[in-house]
Amino acid sequence: MQTREGFINFKGFRTYYIMYGDVAGEKTPLLALHGGPGYTHYHLENLSGLAERGQPLVLYDQLGCGKSARPDNPKLWTIEVFIDELNAVRKSLGLDLLNLLGHSWGGSLAAEYMLTKPAGVKKLILSSPLLDSKLWVVEAKRLVNELPAWATALMRKHEAEGTTDSYEYQQAYMEFKTRFICRAKPYPMPLVKADEAAGAQVYETMWGPSETHATGSLKNWSVLDRLHEIDTPTLFLSGKYDEATPKQIEIAHRNIPGSKWVLFEHSSHTANFEETEKYLEAVEEFLDSA
Repeated sequence: MQTREGFINFKGFRTYYIMYGDVAGEKTPLLALHGGPGYTHYHLENLSGLAERGQPLVLYDQLGCGKSARPDNPKLWTIEVFIDELNAVRKSLGLDLLNLLGHSWGGSLAAEYMLTKPAGVKKLILSSPLLDSKLWVVEAKRLVNELPAWATALMRKHEAEGTTDSYEYQQAYMEFKTRFICRAKPYPMPLVKADEAAGAQVYETMWGPSETHATGSLKNWSVLDRLHEIDTPTLFLSGKYDEATPKQIEIAHRNIPGSKWVLFEHSSHTANFEETEKYLEAVEEFLDSA
């Protein structure tokens, strides 16, 4: 499979990208936005399976994580900067026409980007997206209550006391992760790489110490009441056991007229690893549809 990787210049820094397949060919490329903020392209790298089927794919590491530059400047970490970076990636790589996929925080970025009414985006895929922070946290707290009693108690305690960096909290949080973030066993190696290469400053500045506890700049963020402005054909993908719960996705799905939704019955937040073949088929079918 044809691949090409490199860096683009953005705000005096370097943003890493990798392209799979013939991006300049007849088929419209898919540009995929990783989650986090700061979780790197690795957690989407198995989407390269689409390129093996003839669907070209472009991934990149957003500034502050992975192979991209990591400036030590919390003031940089804003939605506006990441929209500017997305535009810079498109311009540098000649992606005048593309399909766009955003996973988790990448879905937040994709939604905000689409609300700027960019030209040349044919189709939009929102995969387990964060679209309303307060609703996300309310649902996350509900999921915490479904954990073993010891884990629920410890997570509540340390979040209330501001001691989420404790060993106890991390052990309890692992129970949450293995139920609602990735149920695949063994834990996929690309996610190991994503964990190791993640940008902690970006994540903690914009979100907080964990998925269930928002303390950063996004804690009151929402685009739910503006989703109806998106008129691009849209597909939602999510898991039955997803931290992006079915309740959240159902509301978002209703708010984009004509959108479609595929719910993966055996997946949590990473259906691309938990039900890989079904996930790739859903993406491929949507992109190939009239």
